Amino acid sequence: MKPHYESSLRTNSTVDQAHDSVTKLHNAVSQALSHPDEQTIAQAENSLAHAEEAVSHAPEGSVDGHGVELVEERLADEQERLAGLKQQLGGFED
Repeated sequence: MKPHYESSLRTNSTVDQAHDSVTKLHNAVSQALSHPDEQTIAQAENSLAHAEEAVSHAPEGSVDGHGVELVEERLADEQERLAGLKQQLGGFED
């Protein structure tokens, strides 16, 4: 089995944690897009809240802001995807 070098190179900084959180958000939004119902949308919204919190802390652990802009862009993309789904379905507001 091939070792996973990416994980061994990571420092588990706040930026890495934010990227992980946004990746989980991406997966939750994708699930909601595939199977749009109240439960999957609620899970995506919960994941969104966690990702927003993680991204808000990303600058604290970055070196000269490295990686923060990328994770903020990824978060914005996922916010747009989820908002588009909710608009398409006409609701599922909190």
